[in-house]
This record gives sequence, C-alpha cells and structure tokens, in this order.
Amino acid sequence: MLLTDRTAVVYGAGGSIGGAVARAFAAEGARVHLVGRTLETLEAVAADIEKTGLKDAEVAVVDALDETAVEEHLARVGDVDVSFNLVSRGDVQGLPITDMPVDDFLAPVINGTRANFITARAAARRMAERGSGVVLTLNSGSAHGSPMMGGTGPADAATDSLVRNLAMELGPRGVRAVGIWAAGIPETLTVEKLGKVNPGLNEAAIQGILDHLSSLRMTRRNPTLAEITATAVFLASDHAASITGTFVNVTGGMFPG
Repeated sequence: MLLTDRTAVVYGAGGSIGGAVARAFAAEGARVHLVGRTLETLEAVAADIEKTGLKDAEVAVVDALDETAVEEHLARVGDVDVSFNLVSRGDVQGLPITDMPVDDFLAPVINGTRANFITARAAARRMAERGSGVVLTLNSGSAHGSPMMGGTGPADAATDSLVRNLAMELGPRGVRAVGIWAAGIPETLTVEKLGKVNPGLNEAAIQGILDHLSSLRMTRRNPTLAEITATAVFLASDHAASITGTFVNVTGGMFPG
C-alpha cells in the first residue's frame, strides 16, 4: 500500500471530496485524522473507514479558520506526513462581477487563503523539523479565467501562489507542496450543494453546466471522484517524491497546465 504508516490530516473531511480522499488514504494504509466543523458528517466518514477493517480514523471538530484551534489539534496529533486542505470557502457564483456585493466577492479569497495558510503553515513547521512531508490542496484552476464565478478565480490564484512559494521555501528541508486542479465533478454537483454557491439552480441547469464543461475539455468528459482521489493518493506517496511546486490538472485539460 502506498501510504502505509503515514499520518494524514484531512481538513474538510466531512465533505464529498474530503470524505472520498480520506477513505482513499485509509485504504492505502494511512492513519487518517478527519477534521471539519460538523461532527455528524465526520463520524459518518469514520464509520465507513472502520467498516472496511482498516485502521480507525480519528475525528476532530476544528475550524480551519481558527489558528489556535488548528495548532492545538496538530499538537495532539503529533507527527504529520500529509496535510490536505479541502474546506469550503463560501464561494458565490452566477452573477457578473459588476453586480456582485463586495462581501460575496471577497469571501472565498479571504476564507480560502486564510484556511490554506493556517493549515499549511501548522503542518509544514512540523514536517520541516523532521525533514519530510507533503502539503496538499485543491482548487478549480479558475485563476486562468472563468466568467460568472465571482471571487473563485482570485481565490484560486492566491492558493496557486501559496503552494508555489511554500514549495520553494520548504523544498530544501524535505517538504513538498502540491495542488490539484479539479472542476465539475458530477458526483459532487447536487442541487443542494450548488444552491449554496449559486441559488436558483435545478437539476436541468446542473446537467447543462456539466455538459458545457465536458465540451470545453480536451478529453470531452468530466473527471470522476475516483480519479481525484487516486491522484491525491499518488501525490501523497513516495511515487511523487520529485513533484512539488505545481498543480496537477485533473480537469480534463480545460485549463492550461
């Protein structure tokens, strides 16, 4: 197994992508710490992991925007080999930028940058002391230009830059920083979830979005959740030991690499 005896902390582990990544890490032998703000969803993922007979998953209710809470939690965890931030940022989409309220535009920029910085810094400090570790994050790749997506593009750009700068500073100390670009995963785009980002969407509208996205991709198909989790496992493993300071494009080629 690729992650045997590794300790992985997954922030946002109660979400659809976070939960899938946590399950995949556990399946590859990692000791997984499930972190998020909603106990019920975290416990559901932990139960799924434990049913497989794999190592028990630890659950912790921690707000990734709270610097003190993140530091205190990692102090309890101890050594960390993999840190993956998958928390929601409060993105608001579906309006032209010229019609968007300031707070709606800035929410993903402020929340996303803060959460990624706090969690990455806390983990990277500990990893650098030991001389090994991987800091992972995910965004949609929208920094390259995506209309009607409000602050999502600027938030993604901030994350892209943070990952590259972390990699440059931490590389000499044995720590990698890598990201995944992933947008339009059909299994995660439900009316309930998208309604929080873009109110007024229905099933037909969502299918239209997915069809449009697939038409833009070089592969002419949208990525699957299994492909995302497989990529995350690979990047967290020693097979990706020479990969750092970049984003792996799992969008089907919708954005330039």
